[in-house]
Amino acid sequence: MYYAIMSEDVDNSLEKRKSARPAHLDRLNQLAQQKRLLAAGPHPAVDSEEPGEAGFSGSLVIAEFDSLEQAQAWADADPYVAAGVYKKVTVKPFKKVL
Repeated sequence: MYYAIMSEDVDNSLEKRKSARPAHLDRLNQLAQQKRLLAAGPHPAVDSEEPGEAGFSGSLVIAEFDSLEQAQAWADADPYVAAGVYKKVTVKPFKKVL
């Protein structure tokens, strides 16, 4: 089943994001290689694909896991969590319709 991992950044998270980004992307690439990743990306803090110094306000990952518990454990182990990028992470089941 798919799960949506919705994360909210702390204020002024851009430098923390930059330092943890390679490890964060490695984990997402692993999901993609396993054909379990539906979508992933950040939410720009301003209405622009390239927000510059405004940075990002959060992220969304939609990926396939065997259970909510596995999805939560994967989310809890995100390098952005360890780096203090996220202030809140919510994991919910996701049903793809289109």
